[in-house]
Amino acid sequence: MTAIALAPTAGPSSKAHPRTRSDEQSFNDLIGVYMGELYRYAYWLCGNGALADDLVQETLVRAWKSMDRLNDPKAVKGWLLTILRRENARRFERQRPQESAQPVEDLATRRQDYDTSTEAFVLRQALDRLPEEYREPLLLQVISGYSQKEIARHLGISVAGAGTRLFRAREKMRALL
Repeated sequence: MTAIALAPTAGPSSKAHPRTRSDEQSFNDLIGVYMGELYRYAYWLCGNGALADDLVQETLVRAWKSMDRLNDPKAVKGWLLTILRRENARRFERQRPQESAQPVEDLATRRQDYDTSTEAFVLRQALDRLPEEYREPLLLQVISGYSQKEIARHLGISVAGAGTRLFRAREKMRALL
């Protein structure tokens, strides 16, 4: 990890508010404790060592420029992590997505609303043979993405009852397939 060197008069706003040696020392004292955590968080966000270094550098530059806005020195860790997270988000704002070479007209022709494969046919038949009390919670979970708690609320049963029905539905489907 690289370190940032901040001169006492560094930065575009230095003419309006010149930084003193004590400002630099207090800044270094504040951030020195969290440098390792900043780098680990940056690396976790981007997965690239060089990019994590850049993110930490940009974070420190922004923190230096806005140090006068830090009201509570005890909140410096959260303040620095927030700056780092926002700096990472800015990285994506600068990127332009690439346009696909695939014509838009081709997208609709490749879409299939109904699976006509043998496996899908067998699965639909097994679902039709599944008793309604087991079919409904299974479809709510698999197709609609409901949680066990939401299924219980929808069916008017307990959460444990919904779990039992889901378990039994899967067991019956295994037997049918």
